[in-house]
Amino acid sequence: MRSLRRRLLPLLTAAAAVGAVAVLVLVVLAARGAVTWMDALTLAAVAAVGALVCALGAGTVTLRRAVRDLQKEVEEHAHRVTEALGQNRVETVEVMEGVRGHITRARDTAVSEIGRGVRRAVEVQGRNDYEQQVAWTELRDHLGAGPFLPPLRGWAASPDVLRILVGHIERMRPGTVVECGSGSSSVWIGHALRRVGTGRLVALEHDARYAELSRAMVASHGLGDIVEIRHAPLVEIDPATVTIDGEERTTADRWYDTSALADLHGVGLVFVDGPPAATGLQARYPAVPRLLPHCTEDAVFVLDDADRPDERALGDRWLAEYPELHRTEEAAEKGAHVFSRKSI
Repeated sequence: MRSLRRRLLPLLTAAAAVGAVAVLVLVVLAARGAVTWMDALTLAAVAAVGALVCALGAGTVTLRRAVRDLQKEVEEHAHRVTEALGQNRVETVEVMEGVRGHITRARDTAVSEIGRGVRRAVEVQGRNDYEQQVAWTELRDHLGAGPFLPPLRGWAASPDVLRILVGHIERMRPGTVVECGSGSSSVWIGHALRRVGTGRLVALEHDARYAELSRAMVASHGLGDIVEIRHAPLVEIDPATVTIDGEERTTADRWYDTSALADLHGVGLVFVDGPPAATGLQARYPAVPRLLPHCTEDAVFVLDDADRPDERALGDRWLAEYPELHRTEEAAEKGAHVFSRKSI
């Protein structure tokens, strides 16, 4: 574009100069009377137009040449770009093929890993389902409690941990069993106590509405003389500072109202399945310090959900603060740790 301007500028300048000279000559002739002023103006206009036409003609020729030159440059540039692309095309294709290969291998690996993970999960779930069904059937047949027992698993305790509890009940024949929490497990424990012919269950429940539902369930199974559901709301307690993974944290500051424990003595078995974990860090820790004074020397604490980090951590605290306790880890779906004052 700059080159075109450089070419056109001299032509326009020359045309302007010629037009100016012609006008000057005509003015001089008119002044001397050689021509009239009207003729001079007419001739000046004709001269100016002629000069402009000549300039435009020359400019048109120059413009055409500039366009041809520009077209030639574009063609040469396009040719160079095409050659460059042609030279790099093979390398580009090789790179793309390599990327495609990496993507394919990564996809195949991911699919394989996911497949193995799904298979493992299905195998574990299937094994758990089978083991829980076996445990449920064994419990029902052993207790002779009939076919309409409340469901287990999920929020409720799993059959395998109930099987552990029933084993301790039959071995120890405790006078009093305390359950932290209530629900389906309260009915199963009640049937176990009825089968051995001794003992009672006191279940602590922090939720008033759920306590009513548990009482109705117990009554529907004819266990009202053996199982007592006590509403014990969560009340303020002194929280503690514990170190978890190198970080100091404050434990739960609420536990069951201990007034519900006032008349308890001779507790031989404690099932720690509450309060819910959502109520605070290590929410179940107070079970041992609050209930141990009400227990017999050979009392057993069974901690449910022991596979969770929170429960394992509070179990470690129990052992550190009560050196006389021993821990036995039982195989159970959610993990079950058994604590006692002597090895069992």
